[in-house]
Formats: sequence, structure tokens, C-alpha cells
Amino acid sequence: MRQYVDTGLVALDLANTWDEYLDEPERLPDPAALRQFCAEFGEEEFGEEEFGGSPGEKPELAAVREMRGRLRAVLACEPPERTRALARFAAGLPTRVAVEDVDGVPVLRLAAPDGAGTADRLAVRAVRELLDVAAAGDWARLRLCAASPCRDAFIDRSRPGRRQFCSTRCANRAHAAASRARHHT
Repeated sequence: MRQYVDTGLVALDLANTWDEYLDEPERLPDPAALRQFCAEFGEEEFGEEEFGGSPGEKPELAAVREMRGRLRAVLACEPPERTRALARFAAGLPTRVAVEDVDGVPVLRLAAPDGAGTADRLAVRAVRELLDVAAAGDWARLRLCAASPCRDAFIDRSRPGRRQFCSTRCANRAHAAASRARHHT
């Protein structure tokens, strides 16, 4: 059963592994959860040492969480600044250029270098996916949920392009809170 794949984009689903609505907002609490996240996204080529070989050591988990925070900061920007923030984020990553076959057509892609750690591989994949989102014309439709305290990232695929909430759950909560506020004033 998939636990982490919601949008199918590492960039958004990783950013959304911190959920303020949960009693314990951290959805990547341990190396096993990170392994599960990676497995669901096909990022399985890691060694056990990356996830902390000895008890108490979790170097990759800490690195992924730190990178998630930087990624969330990029997503929190409005589109013009988001482009600059993504460029700064990408500039700090170890990347190489790869030519991939996409439906018989060669496509130039960013890739993590061989031997890169989990955090770097996920970060490079997130940048690649965000560039694809921008190329598809959805850059301005990339948003953070307007329902406080939720700050989940989503792409607004609604026809008018005015969606404010990541889910029906958040929309219902926000509308109920607004209704209560109107009736208590």
C-alpha cells in the first residue's frame, strides 16, 4: 500500500511529509519511513549505511529533512521569486546532465551523479520535476494550501485555476472556521 505517493511528484510529496494536522507532524520519523518513501518513488538504489548503520545515527534522514525544509521554502515563494529560489536551490546540488529517451525522443535531464546520497538524489529529482511542471505551463498553478496550519503543496488543475486548498479536508475545515467566525461576531 502506498503511504507517501499522493501527487506522484517527489518535489511535492516530499514537501508534504510534514503535516501540521497530525498529532506528530513528522511523516518521516525514522529511517524505515524514509526507506518506504524512497521505495514508493523507485529510489531504491541505496545502501543500508545511508540510513544510519548504528542505533541513533540517521545521517541521510537528517539530510533529507534539512533538504525538505529548503524545498518547502522554494515552494512557498510566489512564481517570479520561486524561479530565483529554485535556481539557488539547484545551484547547491551535485548534478550531471543526462540524455534520456522519452517516447523515442532524446531529452536533456538533470541527474544526480553516481554515488550521490539519498538527499541529493531526491533533491535533483525534485528540481527536474519542478522544471517539468514549469515547462508544462503549471508553474503559476503550483501553490501551498491556504488552510492554516496546513502548508501542503499542490498543483491547481481546476479549470478556472483558483483552487486554494490542497484537499477537500482542508477546504471543509477552512469553510467551517470561516462560518464559525461569521456567526460569532
